[in-house]
Amino acid sequence: MPNAETRAMAEPLAPPWGWRGPGAGRAAHVEPAPEYQATTSQVCGLYPFTAGSGTPTAGTPVGRHQLWGEVVCLDPLAWLREGLVTNPGMFVLGQPGTGKSTLVKRLVTGAVATGTTPIVLGDTKPDYTMLVEYLGGQVIRVGRGVDRINPLDTGPLDQARRRLTGAAAETLRWEVRSRRLSLLLALATLVREARITNAEEVVLGRAIDLLDHRLDHDPTIVDVLRVLEQGPNELRTATRTDSGDAYRAQTRDLVFTLDLLISGSLAGVFDTATTRPLNLDASAVSVDISRVRAAGDKLLTAAMLCTWAYAFGMVDAATTLADLDAGPRRSYLGVIDELWRALRGAPGLVEHADALTRLNRAKGMASIMITHSLADLDALPTEQDRAKAKGFADRSAITVLAGLPPRELARVHEIVPLTGPEQQLVTSWSAPDSWQPGARHPGRGKYLIKTGERLGIPVELSLVGPETDLYDTDQNIRRDPGRYRGNCGVVAP
Repeated sequence: MPNAETRAMAEPLAPPWGWRGPGAGRAAHVEPAPEYQATTSQVCGLYPFTAGSGTPTAGTPVGRHQLWGEVVCLDPLAWLREGLVTNPGMFVLGQPGTGKSTLVKRLVTGAVATGTTPIVLGDTKPDYTMLVEYLGGQVIRVGRGVDRINPLDTGPLDQARRRLTGAAAETLRWEVRSRRLSLLLALATLVREARITNAEEVVLGRAIDLLDHRLDHDPTIVDVLRVLEQGPNELRTATRTDSGDAYRAQTRDLVFTLDLLISGSLAGVFDTATTRPLNLDASAVSVDISRVRAAGDKLLTAAMLCTWAYAFGMVDAATTLADLDAGPRRSYLGVIDELWRALRGAPGLVEHADALTRLNRAKGMASIMITHSLADLDALPTEQDRAKAKGFADRSAITVLAGLPPRELARVHEIVPLTGPEQQLVTSWSAPDSWQPGARHPGRGKYLIKTGERLGIPVELSLVGPETDLYDTDQNIRRDPGRYRGNCGVVAP
C-alpha cells in the first residue's frame, strides 16, 4: 500500500494556465496583478503593515531609528568602503547641550574597537582626555610648563624621508619643506594680524633650506630667527640686497614677527623642540590644549594650527611607511572641535586649514568637524575666508544635525537640502518645553543624519555602561551640588 508521500509524488502538478478540457478552468491568458504607487500616508489605509526602508548597518551603532526602532550604524570610513558616501568627511552641527560631543565620542570608541586610530586635533575644553586615557591612548597636554610642540617638527614624516633614496626622497623632502614653510607663514600671519609679503616668504623658505642642510635635527623658530639675524650670503641673495644695512632693512619686520612668536604672547609654547612626540602605535591620540585657552584666542589658534599640522604629518608618515612595507597600513579618524575659533584668528588661516584637510580620502583618514552654528562663519575676517570655510561643510558627505532653531536651518538648507518635516523635527529638538529644574532637554541625544539627497535618518542615542561618566561634559558644573540651595540666587554658607 503506497504511503501519502508516494501518492503525492505520483499525482501530476497543475499546468500554469490550468487543466485542458471542458470545465477544467484553463485560461488562455493570465494578466499580471495590478501595481499601485502612492505615499505611505495614502497606502497605509489599504495596507497598514508598511515598514522602513532599512538603516545603515556598516560602522558603529549610534542608536535606534526614531520611527521604527531599527539600529542605526555610522562611521565615515565604513560608509565610504560600502559605497554609501563619496568621501569620509562628516560635519556635526547643533546647539550647546544637545549632545554633539556625545555622538562623536561614541564614534571614537567604535573606531578604536575596529582598528581605526582617532586623533583629537586640539581638545580645547577638554572633552576627550578622560575617554582617550580610558581607551589606553596617548594624551599630550600643550601649554606653558607642560608639553610643547615645535611648529617645524615634522616628526615621523622626516624619519620616513631619511629612509628613502633617489627621487622618492627628494619628493618627500619638498613635502617636508612645504609643510614647515606653510605653518610658519600661518603663525607669522597670526601674530602680525596681516599677511606675510611675497619677499618675506622667499626669505623664510631660503632660511628653512639653509637650516635643513646645516642641522641634523628639526629646526626651531629660534633657529630661523638666529639665521635671519646673522644674514648669511644665501639670505642676502634672496633679498636682492648688496649690503648688510639694506638686508637688515628688508628683513626688519620679519625679524620682529618671528621674535613675537617666541617672546610675545606665544612665549613658552612653540620656542623649543617637541617634548612628547605623537605615538604612531597608540590606540587613540588627543592633544589637550585647554591650558592655553585662558591665554587668549591668539595662543589658542596657534596651538590648534600646530596640532593640525603635526597630526596630519603623522598620518602622512604612516602612509609613506606603509607604502615602503616598513609599517602597517593604518586608518585614522580626525576630530576637529571648536573649528571656527582657530579660523578667525587672522586673514588667510582658512586657506591653511583647507590645504591640510582636503586630501584626507587619499590618506585613509576620515574627519569630523564640529561647531554650533554656521553663523560662526560671519566672524571670519574676510569674504574670501567665509566663502572658503563654507566649503568645509560642502565637502562633507555626511551632515549630522542636532537641535537647531529655524533661522539656522534656513542657512543649513542652502548647503544640505532639507524637507519641511525634517526641518520641523530638528527645530522641535532646539528648546526645552518646561522651566522645571531637572527637565531633560528635548534634543539631548537626538540627531538627523543626512547624506546627499537621501531622506534623513532620525536617530536617538542611549548611553550604556561607563559611557554615562566618560561622555559627560558637565561634570565641572555638578562637581559641588551642595554649595547651592534650591532658592534662586541663594548661596549656602
